Formats: sequence, structure tokens, C-alpha cells
Amino acid sequence: MTTETKPDTRDALAVAVDDLLAANRILSNEGVIDSFGHVSCRHPLRPAHFLMSRARAPALVVAEDLMEFDAAGMPVDPRGRHPYVERFIHAAVYEARADVRSVVHDHSHEIIPFGISSVPLRPVSHIGGLIGETVPVWDIADGFGSDTNLMVVNIDMGRDLARRLGQGAAVLMRGHGAVAAGPSTRIAVIAAVMLNTQAKLLQGALALGGKVKYLLPGEVAATSRTFSPDTPGDAIGRTWEYWCHRAGVPYHGHGA
Repeated sequence: MTTETKPDTRDALAVAVDDLLAANRILSNEGVIDSFGHVSCRHPLRPAHFLMSRARAPALVVAEDLMEFDAAGMPVDPRGRHPYVERFIHAAVYEARADVRSVVHDHSHEIIPFGISSVPLRPVSHIGGLIGETVPVWDIADGFGSDTNLMVVNIDMGRDLARRLGQGAAVLMRGHGAVAAGPSTRIAVIAAVMLNTQAKLLQGALALGGKVKYLLPGEVAATSRTFSPDTPGDAIGRTWEYWCHRAGVPYHGHGA
């Protein structure tokens, strides 16, 4: 007679917390977020919920800052802690995309120009395909008028943004920043960093003048697989280990 072995749910939660804490430090250290911006992960035990820090500069986030939020973006047990105003971005993306397990929102200066000009953000380097062929732009004024502060302050705004993200890995927010999403915390963070990298490279190419050679559709598809868990070479683990080292945080071989 055999007895069914139940998964160690404590380990699943510990893994998620490890990567979420590391993600906050890495995104800060890599220059994607500063005192603002945030990263979340889907709760491993209650998938309709998600985990994210209280409103605090990401470089300073510790385990005690992490809060659980419900599907509407409301804190489950705030205990006097104030959440980020734009938590509705995360709630809406998780609601719309069952495949997404982590969401990053940032206000990187490198990406802002592509959300306010007619020049699209497209991948140009051999590891740039993760961001998609062209990153769409969401303009809050289209659905919510001309007198907002450009911030996503309720679930309706979040859902409108999530629709513009669609099935992609990233979306720009006009005059504001960007959102990156992924099937794991590590891949969402990689997407957010790659968004920055491609923006810097493209701005450099555009400044040179002449015609820019973007990645071809087949190249986008092929380079996007660089960070697939099935790709030989463990690009995800290698990248995460390096960024953990740079940020001065522990590296754990597992990933959420």
C-alpha cells in the first residue's frame, strides 16, 4: 500500500519569498527601479492572490515588508502597513493571464522616450527577443481622460492596461514607465532588464543616424528562447546568479 506524498507547501512559499526579495534588490541594482517601482509574484499556495512589498524603496525591502493581496489588489492582513498605490497593475495582470507568475512595474528613464514618441521600442540585439517584436504603448488618456496623474489607481485602470499588454511580455505606459510579466519571478525580472537594455541600444543606434536594423521576426522568436527553462546552458540560472552576486544577495539554485 502506498501513501500519497503531499508537497511541502512551506518550501514553495520560501522559494517564492527568496526570489521576490532578490528581485527587489536586483531591479534596483541594475538601474531599472529606484525609490519607486515594484515587483510581485503570484502566491504559490493561493494562486488568485499575490505577494508584494509594502510601499517601500525596493532596495530596502526585507521579508517583513512582504504583504499578501487578494485578486482585487486589496491587502489581506495590512497590520498598519501601507501598500503601493499602483498594486492594481499586478492584480489586473494576474487576473487576465493565468500563465503569469510575476509582474514588474518600473519608471525607467531609458524607456520613457518610446512611450511618448512615434518611435517604437523593438529588439535589436541577440538576447532582445524576450520583449517581443514591438512593445505596445498604453495611453491612460485614451480610456480615462486628460486629468489623471498617469498612475493606475484602481482595478478598472489596471484591467485596461492588462488588455493592452495582451499576451506579450511587456507594455509601455505613456509618460510613466513600463510593465513586464513572466512565467516566473526570474523571467519577469529578466524581461524588465532586457526592456531597459534594448531601449539603451536602440537610442544609441538612432543617435548615429541612418537606418536601424531590427531583429527579424524569426530572430525575435529564436532569441526569445534564450531564457526558456528548456534551453541548454541554464541562461536563467546563470543570469540570476550573476545579478545576485552584483546585488549582494544570496543565490538559491531553485527558482520561483
